[in-house]
Amino acid sequence: MLSMQGSPMPARLSDLDTSSSSLILTPHRASTSVSTSTASPDDGSSESPDSGDGSSQFLSPVSDFPRPHQMDLMSPKVEELDGDDLQNIKSATVETVPGESVAVPRKRGRPRKHPLPTPGAQVKVTKGRSKTGCITCRRRKKKCDETKPACLNCQKNAVVCEGYPPKEIWKSGRQKQANAQSHSLAAVPRHLPLLIDGIETDIDRRFLDHFVYGFSRVLTLINDDSNPFKEILLPMATQHRGLMHSLMCLSGSHLSGLDPEPKLKDRKYFHFHRAIQDLKDNILATSPSSSSLPQASNEDQELLVEDPIIASTIALSLNTICEGETNGEYRPHMDAARYLLVSQQPRNEKFRQFIVEFFQYHDVSNSLTSLDRRPALLPSNMRLPEFVPGAQAGMFLGVFDGLFNYISEVTQLRDRIRERFDQGYEPAVDYQTLSEAVSIDTAIRTWETSHEPDTPNWFLAQLYRQSTWVYLYRTIRPSRPSEKISQVVEDGLSYLDQLPQDAGAFSIVLMPLFLLGCSAFIPEQRERVQKGFDALKAYSNLRNIEPAFKVVARVWEIMDTKMEDSWDWEKIIRDMNMDFLIT
Repeated sequence: MLSMQGSPMPARLSDLDTSSSSLILTPHRASTSVSTSTASPDDGSSESPDSGDGSSQFLSPVSDFPRPHQMDLMSPKVEELDGDDLQNIKSATVETVPGESVAVPRKRGRPRKHPLPTPGAQVKVTKGRSKTGCITCRRRKKKCDETKPACLNCQKNAVVCEGYPPKEIWKSGRQKQANAQSHSLAAVPRHLPLLIDGIETDIDRRFLDHFVYGFSRVLTLINDDSNPFKEILLPMATQHRGLMHSLMCLSGSHLSGLDPEPKLKDRKYFHFHRAIQDLKDNILATSPSSSSLPQASNEDQELLVEDPIIASTIALSLNTICEGETNGEYRPHMDAARYLLVSQQPRNEKFRQFIVEFFQYHDVSNSLTSLDRRPALLPSNMRLPEFVPGAQAGMFLGVFDGLFNYISEVTQLRDRIRERFDQGYEPAVDYQTLSEAVSIDTAIRTWETSHEPDTPNWFLAQLYRQSTWVYLYRTIRPSRPSEKISQVVEDGLSYLDQLPQDAGAFSIVLMPLFLLGCSAFIPEQRERVQKGFDALKAYSNLRNIEPAFKVVARVWEIMDTKMEDSWDWEKIIRDMNMDFLIT
């Protein structure tokens, strides 16, 4: 028999003494298919496995171990076994049958470290690490009892349970790819088209709301839904991008005076430049002198410029009032509107009546403070618009009711007197000028407004009547204190005091207030005039009110020096390097 490390090997597994050893040697690789002859070196006898004596029914332990020349290359693996395992191995390997000895092959592989459970016994199932615990316990590496909505373990340890992670539904690779494509498509912004050209941002919507609900009421006598800026111009602007830019620029200029946010000013300038560019493009495109267009006939030239173009020029001139510009920025816009209205008539009748009245009001008022600008005498076929509620005197006061005709006549007298004075004629006010002045005085005394008595507009009409007479008196009389001028100024201020603070009449109070202020010699009257300027600014927030009061204050300073040049406010404005609309 072969021996390993000097120890004799047992002939059979049954000869293994389990009481004297707890170790079993297990080769790394066993070979059961190799049959070898064992011969003793002493007697040279051989034993064949096919000897027929039954010995071939037993497995030789030598065949399960490596040959002697392989012992140096392979080392046995030693595994510790319990005594019960050895007994199980022994009992499972050898079974005796009466009258016959049978060898049972040993089970291959590594023996069980832990025995199989006994049938009927309670089996303790060992759980693996849970992956469904709460977020807090998993982060703290604590066992979670997985109580919903918050686990008891967190409550016991006085920590906040962060809940449980969302369940992930298994998806195939194709489903994941489809979801990734849908997310990439969802990430692409889908912009809706603009509903109205020119209303593109949140600030534009603020401008639009301010125009509809706030600013439009400070431009005319009418501050309800029949206001022409809302009823006529705004619907027209929805069909014309340039006019919409002009209106939004106008509203933004007024709103930026209330809110100095830089974003409002930036957006206001954006609309201004777009309005100017659109105005230039439209005029060049419709100009008969353009080389790209054929020459139009005289009849066609009257309809070359659309109504929104005329409205844009008026809106841009009003923008100078909102900005408080005093360097004559209004002039190109007013001149363009004058040219368009004189050379052609607007096609829309409602718009024609409104825009002609609007232009006449600002044009005549502008001649009061400027020596080089005269009112444009538009066609005299002016009539009361049918769309004016209650057959009132239009959107402004003085145009349709004829009062501004008297103001224009007084301006002509002023120019004639100045011309005679510059040429050295004495007296500067001749008999013809006096005769015309008396006629205008009679017309002013007999003038009546169409507004109902004791209404805000009626009080406003009386204020206009008083200021027109002051303008006439100042034109032919020297600048000296008198009871006549003081009485007229006092009556005019009384009518001003009866105007409610929220009346639409406050929108056109600046011009008559300016005329009364330039004729106020009494300090008490000056204080009331200053309060009137403050109330007007609080109502309309138009920034041309402040420079107008500066001119009035300068007139007062000259009055106090006893100089008769105090009534020459046109020259005072020019000396102050100012040129602005006093409307």
